[in-house]
Amino acid sequence: MPASPRTARAINDRLALRLLQQRGPLTAGQLKEHTGLSRPSVADLVERLQGAGLIAVVGEAGEQRRGPNARVYGIVADRAHLAALDVRTQGVAVVVADLLGAVLAEGALPIDPALGTEPAVEQAVALLESTAREAGAGRLHSVGVGAPGLIDPGTGELRDSTGLPAWHRRLVAALQKEQPAAVLVENETNLAAVAELRAGAAQDRDTFAYLWLGHGVGAAVVLDGKLRRGASGGAGEIGFLPVPGTGGLPSATDCGGGFHALACSAAICELAAEHGLLIPQAAPSEPAAAAVVAASAAAVGQAPGAGSAVAGEGGAPAGGPADPVAAARFLDALADRIALGAASVTAVLDPGCVVLGGETGQAGGAALAARVERRLTALSPLATEVRAGDLGGAAVLRGALFTARDAAQDELFAGPG
Repeated sequence: MPASPRTARAINDRLALRLLQQRGPLTAGQLKEHTGLSRPSVADLVERLQGAGLIAVVGEAGEQRRGPNARVYGIVADRAHLAALDVRTQGVAVVVADLLGAVLAEGALPIDPALGTEPAVEQAVALLESTAREAGAGRLHSVGVGAPGLIDPGTGELRDSTGLPAWHRRLVAALQKEQPAAVLVENETNLAAVAELRAGAAQDRDTFAYLWLGHGVGAAVVLDGKLRRGASGGAGEIGFLPVPGTGGLPSATDCGGGFHALACSAAICELAAEHGLLIPQAAPSEPAAAAVVAASAAAVGQAPGAGSAVAGEGGAPAGGPADPVAAARFLDALADRIALGAASVTAVLDPGCVVLGGETGQAGGAALAARVERRLTALSPLATEVRAGDLGGAAVLRGALFTARDAAQDELFAGPG
């Protein structure tokens, strides 16, 4: 059945908006070329989109640069404002952006663990409001929130977890109450995987597994370009994966006997100490493991400045360049651990690619990724490429912003016709 004129107009408008989003400002002639529409149809859609406040003339093109054919049209970026929050156990980070994703303001706030639930929620909400004011955003259209823990796939709500601060769950409810915006909550590791897919190390892959290595561990699964959450939202809870070498088994309420015990930040720091490495000072919000892994990767690559993290003979702190032998042995041992979790994921999913993300995964760079890939090759007959993530801990905010932007554009770009 052919589309009605109204439906056809909406489809054409959406197509034109997507082109302007992906390619930047275009002339009417360029829109005609890329859409395949007739000149009158393009003229009509340009008039509709201008009337709806979605596009505007942003310049002129051509040698003479005058007349209707020279006008260059672009999306009105301040048609909607968006926000993204990265909610961690130690605090919260916020960015506010325009409809095209350009960051206008950002902020971060540590949350004292001893602070009560309501004061913590009030501080986080106040941070969002102050950052929005700094960005000049009178009203937020959509807010993407990345949080640790399970997200109920049916309701989109953050589920109760005994391992997370109570203010996490209350924050989402407070945002939904206080903000007229749509509040979209997603697991932090899932958002990081989306960010690596859209703007990071997995841009050329439509199927891959993402391993988050930060304070804790997690995983996300992208198959055929789509994030897979599982029946209860728990796909990728790899911290609970039973693996050898932990001295026990995980339980329904404690991942201490699972893969978490081998690859969390504290466990990696203990492993580094066993290899005579010193732990460099890290920012309060950053996992200490990321610093020692970065220094070791630099030492293996013979990069300067890694001496503060690696011990010399007999375990004493090195006064000069770092000992690349100690660093290499540590990275080898760490790769053995990471490969245990990665091998289980690849045996079930055969993703063809594993991205080592989070602050620690990014810090290891090619030195750690190559070692994990060699271990996987020995453990599994399935060919699997291992890459270091490009975005590190910033991937959560980036993914939350993508989520908010997609929601706003889906609504606004539905077409005025």
